[in-house]
Order: sequence, then C-alpha cells, then structure tokens
Amino acid sequence: MIDVEIRQRIGDFQLDVGFSGHGGITALFGPSGSGKSSIIKVIAGLTRLRAGRVVLDGSVLAEGGGRHTPPHRRRIGVVFQEARLFPHLSVRNNLRYGRLFTPRGEGRIAEAPVIDTLGIGHLLDRHPATLSGGEQQRVAIGRALLASPRLLLMDEPLASLDTARRLEILPLIETLRDEFGIPIVYVSHAVEEVARLAAKVVVLEAGRVAREGAPADVFRVAADRFEVVSVVEGRLGKPNDAFQLTPVETPAGIVWLTGIIRPEGRTAHVLVRAIDVALATRRPESVSIRTVLAGTIAGVPEGPGPSVTIDVTLDGGGRLAASLTRASVAELELMPGRRVFALVKSVALDERPV
Repeated sequence: MIDVEIRQRIGDFQLDVGFSGHGGITALFGPSGSGKSSIIKVIAGLTRLRAGRVVLDGSVLAEGGGRHTPPHRRRIGVVFQEARLFPHLSVRNNLRYGRLFTPRGEGRIAEAPVIDTLGIGHLLDRHPATLSGGEQQRVAIGRALLASPRLLLMDEPLASLDTARRLEILPLIETLRDEFGIPIVYVSHAVEEVARLAAKVVVLEAGRVAREGAPADVFRVAADRFEVVSVVEGRLGKPNDAFQLTPVETPAGIVWLTGIIRPEGRTAHVLVRAIDVALATRRPESVSIRTVLAGTIAGVPEGPGPSVTIDVTLDGGGRLAASLTRASVAELELMPGRRVFALVKSVALDERPV
C-alpha cells in the first residue's frame, strides 16, 4: 500500500495532490503537463519532497522538510519511456544489474520466471543496440523486477513504441500484475492502456486530482462528449471462426468484437465511446448491429445544448454512457428508470487493446 501527499512548487508549476494505492495497478492519468512524471520522481526519490509525505507499506520514505530516503534505499523499481539500458552490457548483465541494489536475503524474485514471462531468453547474449524497441522495454521491465522491488513505477512505458509493440507489451504488464504481486503506479495518457490495466485511476489536471476511482466510473466523466467512454467488463467466449468475430459475454448481453481474440475465458475490458452508442426502447430486430445490451436509464442530465450524455445501468451491474440529441430523448420519452437497449456497432470498437 502506498500513500502519497505532495505539495510543492516545481519551477512555475504547483503540485498539490494526494492519493493512495492498495495493490494492483494505480494509474496516474492526464494530459502532458498535468504533473504525472513529477509525482513519479518524488515517489522514486529523484526529487526531494518539500511538503507532504510518501509512505510505502507503513514506512515513511519522505516527509516534507525532514526525512528523505535515498533512491537506492527505497526498493522501488522504475521503468521509463526509454529503456535506458547499459549499452556496453549484454542483456543478461543488464538484467542482473538490478540485483546489485537488493539487500542480501531479500531477492525474492527469481531470474528464470522473469525471463520466461517476458520471453527474452533468446536475447540474453545480445546487446541493447541490436534489440527492437519492444525488446528493449521487456529487458528494462525485467531489470526492474529482478531488484525485487516493493513498488514498481512505470512512467509512460509504452509511449515511445508503435501500436504493434504496445499491444505486445500490454499482456506482459497484466502478467506482472497478476503473477508477481508487486503493486504498480502506472503513468499514461492513453485511455485504452489505463482501462485495461488499472484497478484505480487518479485523474490529474494542472497539478491537482480532478477525480479518482475505478476506470469504469472515471472515464464516464468528461467535458467533451467526444471524450466520454465507458468500460464494459466481461469474459471472452468462443470465437466465431467463420465470420472472424469474438464474443465478450456480459450479464447485459454479448459485445461482439471483430477478429479472433484468445484465450477464451479471460476477463476482457472493452472501451465504448458514448458517441458510438444508440438507445432503443424495444429490443431491435432485423438490424445490422450485433451488440445489444439491456439496461435501465440511471439519469438524464438537464441543461442547454443540442446533445446530452445519458447514464445507463446495465443488467448485472456496470454502466454505459450514451450521447444522444435532446430531440431523441424527448421523442423516445427517455427518463430515469426506463428500460432500454444499447446498440453498439462492432466496427466502432477497437478490439486490439482488449
């Protein structure tokens, strides 16, 4: 468990935040310049804390105007945007470098499982210059893990990679989260990464916490209707090989994704943009849209403007946001408590980060 309180000025920027993480992945989300990387530097000990405190598992690592545990004594692993590997060392020796800062008897993470999980066994005798960006980032993650850290900080670890390499690394981070049990503070401005990985999201704006909570709750709130997204959770079903579709099974209905996605049975998080959701008051028939989710309207905001974003409580739990014109709301007599069916085109969903 980590508790963070930071109140200090960095140049012309004022940072005033407080949050906690209780295992799993806590994501710091926000636009560039919102303070995400500055927080990571304070937690890691790379920036001295002026006011506030950083507490990890009950141990005070930093306290404003007082205690400052040096970075190498904090037992915190850090993975940056760039791999920052030592060019003169082989992959094997880059990995083992992390162990130099592990106190004797506390090296609880073995080398072989890390190498196997990250799929880098065939790279051990190569040097960083011969690796792809994705391979370098795998090695950087392995080096941080082999220090047996109490906490792992990941500062935009996928930002410098292309889409293919990001999709390659995302499942590995999930595996680290689930198999090694190390709490992670993960920095990103990519909604799809955060929604897939995080148990808790802390949204930052101009150095302050704007809101925090589960991804499904946090991303339903946005000033711009084009930015409102929902996270629908379900389990991957058996793919339809003939039509290249994969079902995500939820109590409210099936979300159909294009392409074949495996393994069957794993939990999946699907991002649905509010502008891609239509509502019907009866279950539709003879339509091309395959994803139909049953639910009840939770609320219809009042206010000016031609459009409105409605919250739908899905059967079995979960929420889905739908952006509609106010004319449609009036014509369909949509109001809290009314049963509706949410329609989403499969081709509007991005199946790649699922």
